[in-house]
Amino acid sequence: MKKLLSIAMMFAFFATSSFTLNNNANTINPDADIVDLAIQTEFLSTLVVAVKAGDLVDVLKGDGPFTVFAPTNDAFAKLPAGTVDNLLKPENKAQLVAVLTYHVVAGKVYSKDLSDGMAAKTVQGAEVKISLKGGKAMVNNATVTTADIEATNGVVHVIDTVILPPM
Repeated sequence: MKKLLSIAMMFAFFATSSFTLNNNANTINPDADIVDLAIQTEFLSTLVVAVKAGDLVDVLKGDGPFTVFAPTNDAFAKLPAGTVDNLLKPENKAQLVAVLTYHVVAGKVYSKDLSDGMAAKTVQGAEVKISLKGGKAMVNNATVTTADIEATNGVVHVIDTVILPPM
């Protein structure tokens, strides 16, 4: 049921257009799933640590498909001092999972599927807003820096800011 909900959320999120396509995305490793892609990408190492701490590795290695808005290490570094360390504590696992699943939409959605003003329900349950400004796609307050990275179980869009669910 969770997988189905995740897929439905991801699909709803990506019914619009205009991310910058990464023409070299398929050269990363076309046989890698979302987790393996992140592991192979140094600038996503904080995300990998968080996914492991949240026990979400098996989910994101699952069949999917999923669309993941992947914050970079620099995106995590923009959070207030101590936020990441606090989220990684075992007693804060539920909050960490909420933050991470807010970056996931069910389905395989490409930049061409996005439209300005679009809202998409995340796996976490809350919606994110898509806006297209100056040729760039935004997810809430995060800019998509690299789009349409293929994985065997979905697609990844790299973002420059960690998006936080409404509390």
